[in-house]
Amino acid sequence: MVQTRAKLTVYFEEPFWVGLYERWEDGRVEVCKITFGAEPKDHQVYERMLGGWNQLRFGPSVVGESPADNRRVNPKRMQRVIRRTLEGQGSGTKAQQALQLQREAGKKERRAVTRQQREAERERQFALRREKRREKHRGH
Repeated sequence: MVQTRAKLTVYFEEPFWVGLYERWEDGRVEVCKITFGAEPKDHQVYERMLGGWNQLRFGPSVVGESPADNRRVNPKRMQRVIRRTLEGQGSGTKAQQALQLQREAGKKERRAVTRQQREAERERQFALRREKRREKHRGH
């Protein structure tokens, strides 16, 4: 049976409010980062998720554990877990790794496109020089 879970975390990342949408499916996690700008209201976040679902660009999936069920947890234990998480690697490390992979994939794609544009420009310049040479020697 395939289990799918999703989580949306809205936080302030200087200077904008950002939403981090995580979805888990079959032990893999995919992440999408949404920039809101000013502090969004609950209904604005909900409308953005419903209206813009098709435009969300999720990064490549990463192997990750799904979040624990919403069981009743001892408050002292929860405080300890939160403190360890914040001290150590920070919260949402799998999500951060997935975002990093997405950034790197975008960077590779941009580099490939600019490389192709640069090559096309060199070819065009070479063709212009070659045509100019031919024009100079045409009449003699």
